[in-house]
Amino acid sequence: LVPQLSIAENVWIGREKFSNETLHLIDWKVMYDSTQKILNDLHLSLDPRRPVSGLGVAQQQMVEIAKALSLDAKLLIMDEPTSALTSTEIKNLFNVIRTLKKRGVAIIFISHHLDEIFEICDRGTILRDGEFIQAVDLSETHQDEIIRLMVGRSLEQQYPKIPAHRGEEALRVENLRVKHTASDVSFRAYTGEILGIAGLVGAGRTELMRAVFGADKVDKGRVFVFGNELKKLTPKSAIRSGIGFLPEDRKQQGLVLILSVLENISLASLFKLRGKTGLLHLREERRQVEDFVSRLRITTPGINQLVQYLSGGNQQKVVLAKWLASRSRILIFDEPTRGIDVGAKVEVYSLMNQLVENGVAVIMVSSEMPELLGMSDRILVMHENALVAEMDRSEATQEKVLAAAMGAETYD
Repeated sequence: LVPQLSIAENVWIGREKFSNETLHLIDWKVMYDSTQKILNDLHLSLDPRRPVSGLGVAQQQMVEIAKALSLDAKLLIMDEPTSALTSTEIKNLFNVIRTLKKRGVAIIFISHHLDEIFEICDRGTILRDGEFIQAVDLSETHQDEIIRLMVGRSLEQQYPKIPAHRGEEALRVENLRVKHTASDVSFRAYTGEILGIAGLVGAGRTELMRAVFGADKVDKGRVFVFGNELKKLTPKSAIRSGIGFLPEDRKQQGLVLILSVLENISLASLFKLRGKTGLLHLREERRQVEDFVSRLRITTPGINQLVQYLSGGNQQKVVLAKWLASRSRILIFDEPTRGIDVGAKVEVYSLMNQLVENGVAVIMVSSEMPELLGMSDRILVMHENALVAEMDRSEATQEKVLAAAMGAETYD
């Protein structure tokens, strides 16, 4: 998408509608009306004149889908089309897919969400490491078999959780109010545990974590790291105190795609690699990066490879390596497995287990309910920018978490 252009201009870019009388002039009415019809088919209440830059990630995703539908294509390839959509938007998209299917359109649907594959697809093709593994009739197979084919081995469990051994208080947040909200938030995170943060889209989970990291402004509140109060809530202060943040949108906020694996991993720890002259110890930087590439099993042709060419799972490992290199003892994972395959997910979960075993406090924001229930030791639930519930692993259920996230007065 071109952010500076309107929705209609993006949908018809390179295929603009011209007036019959003056072929060199765009017929804006026809373009806006045509775009509005497509948006209506997608059940989107958007103005075709609205600039794309003012849309959220989910709405931008739907504009891309609208652009594809405008082509009246006979074959439609959808690569992770639901990655940034809400459950309602996914339902609407699936209705559109079913309509297109009835019209005779062939659809290739690429997704890491197996429940979506089984809901919307008829046949499946499994790839692993760029090679064809097997084609299956989805009505005659099940998720466990698909997972086995994807990772090349049977998974005893999809969420390899280890028992927590809670240590000292790592993070204490007191009466923190994110700018332009009306709720004060207080919570604690401890070494040796995974603290899950649940909530519906728009509940304020990401905004809270960004505020703790100093990336977003706050109206009031205090943050303590291992008992010491942060005098300034800024990313620099957070990093130097031992907080690392793996953002939801790793490509835009977690990585510099045009830089190498080496440069990305050392980005947050350059101040530790400087000598007395202020110059970087390049040999030590290289040694450190090669060590993390090996330890995290990052698949790359070399540490000088541009990070934009790595897979989603390996990009996520590079972001994690960046914070490990800075010696972070508190790691905030925002949607840690979004856009990565089942095998890579298990690797990320295993790395999280290693971190808590080594005394790191892990905070995990996730929209995946099985992930929250499978990996968290405690779960905090947010609703309308406020923390409304706290549950131990033993008491948390999908029904309780969802009820609290929806603002129900009781979730017992």
